[in-house]
Amino acid sequence: MNFNDLHELLRLELLRRIERGSLTGTRLAQQAGFQQAHISNFLNHKRSLSLEGLDRVLASQHLDIEHILPLDLTAAAAPIPTSDPIEIVPVVSPSAAMDEPRISPSAIIETIQVSASRLHDNRARPSTRNVHWQRFLAIRADTRQSAAMDPLVAPGAIAVLDRHYNSLAPYRAHQPTLYAVRCGAALLLRFVDFDEGRLILRPYSRDFPVQLLALATHESPADYIVGRVCLVFSEL
Repeated sequence: MNFNDLHELLRLELLRRIERGSLTGTRLAQQAGFQQAHISNFLNHKRSLSLEGLDRVLASQHLDIEHILPLDLTAAAAPIPTSDPIEIVPVVSPSAAMDEPRISPSAIIETIQVSASRLHDNRARPSTRNVHWQRFLAIRADTRQSAAMDPLVAPGAIAVLDRHYNSLAPYRAHQPTLYAVRCGAALLLRFVDFDEGRLILRPYSRDFPVQLLALATHESPADYIVGRVCLVFSEL
């Protein structure tokens, strides 16, 4: 996570608030003490903020850095303290992540070691269908998945999924939640909203389109939400 990444996370949060009607560019400029043109250029990728400017915008919206981080970004090589028990998490194919309640040994591609406390400190909101499914597993993001969420998910990164979080209730207030979502035969990593019977799948990269999934009358968002992305391990 570098300064440019932080800029993009803040920009995404501000645009989300503007889209939902809780903020306008004019009000943001007034609250942060900037000219409206300066804020407009920032929101439209035409200029960046200084570190001081970034602090002013965060303060004006009562935001801290942790409020705009959408997930826990962790280097794969980070050592696990010996005092903290570890848990073995299987890395599986997207189809196994979507369809297999219990992961058989033959479905495991590789395994990773994760601090047990980092896993089980996660809050659960399982759907009725998933409540007895194996909770934690991981997938390795392919080029298409990572490109849509660049720079949050790098190519080849391992995304740990909590399959006991199938709710659209925000995991953290004022912060988008990253989900693994079933889209036909594909498993996509996206921010998700729900409106008028449709799931709205939002990429992080502006180079990818927003996708709409229409739900049948008997379906719910939980039928498509495979789980919440609770950890991402990227090689340095």
